[in-house]
Amino acid sequence: MAKLQSVCVYCGSSAGHKPEYSHAADRLGALMASHPVRLVYGGGSVGLMGVVARAVLREGGKVTGVIPRFLADREIMLKEAHDLITTDDMHQRKRMMFDRSDAFVALPGGIGTLEEVIEMLTWAQLGRHTKPVLLANLDGFWDPLLALLDHMADQDFVSRQFIDRILRVDDVEAILPALEHAARPLSETELGQTVDQVPLSNL
Repeated sequence: MAKLQSVCVYCGSSAGHKPEYSHAADRLGALMASHPVRLVYGGGSVGLMGVVARAVLREGGKVTGVIPRFLADREIMLKEAHDLITTDDMHQRKRMMFDRSDAFVALPGGIGTLEEVIEMLTWAQLGRHTKPVLLANLDGFWDPLLALLDHMADQDFVSRQFIDRILRVDDVEAILPALEHAARPLSETELGQTVDQVPLSNL
């Protein structure tokens, strides 16, 4: 994969009760604008979604929002986005976000955020894409999910090699470097490895 051009960020339509989450979302948006990497996200202006999108815009970056019509009012569409796409349903929304993104990041969020990042991991496990998927484990937010994934591997429902290859960082400054490293073209040595040894982004 070439240099990252766009990153899909999954995150909450609320901000949560820890100000650290909003600070991290704002910082990620600023970092994406400075690289520059286009933000692809759910199109809303509320919660962490709004924080990261407005930070990208504030710093001169590009934003693509994708939102289903039935959520346009509830999540208050961010009309300042450079590309604002409305879809008929959630399935179309998720597919468009996937098609427009080179990698995926999950910031803290609720059931929707969880469902979206798990779907990307499922598609990767099934060999349907080779794009990096990263859990931004800010203040240990994703620790319960990581524990569950470890439990699934321990019970032989998921490959341990697959679980170990899921990208995870606990510092917002490390998100883009981790994605860029995972998205780099494989070296000749890595090309000679077995599938179980190759990073998640290159399955």
